[in-house]
Amino acid sequence: MSERFFVYPEAVDRFDFDWGHLTVTCGPKVTGASRFSAGVVHVPPGEGHARHNHPGAEEIIYVLEGEGEQMVEDGGGNPVTEKVRSGCTIFVPESRFHSTLNTGDKPMKLFVVYSPAGPEEALRDLPDFRLVPPPHA
Repeated sequence: MSERFFVYPEAVDRFDFDWGHLTVTCGPKVTGASRFSAGVVHVPPGEGHARHNHPGAEEIIYVLEGEGEQMVEDGGGNPVTEKVRSGCTIFVPESRFHSTLNTGDKPMKLFVVYSPAGPEEALRDLPDFRLVPPPHA
């Protein structure tokens, strides 16, 4: 794969789910990045993704737009939930369970980073996963 430096979400595959969608804009299959992957998540009002984790990976979630509730489990497995809005950075330690719920009346837009790369590929195994190719593929 050749290096790819500039990627717009509408130029790559989108991962659709019942709760919203993820567009991976950086990672081994998109840009050749080897140590992390990243993408943009859209969560409609009233929707959210269920409690899950990414074994062996850390995650950063940055709220670009909207507001909601973010849960991240602490080291003892206790859920810590906080209201979040645009501008908030959420750190999810390695393998920790977490969930996101859009409590606002507008879509929530998140930028996510996984390190190491890979958790985004495991999402293909979820029962509600649908692959949407870019419009001009």
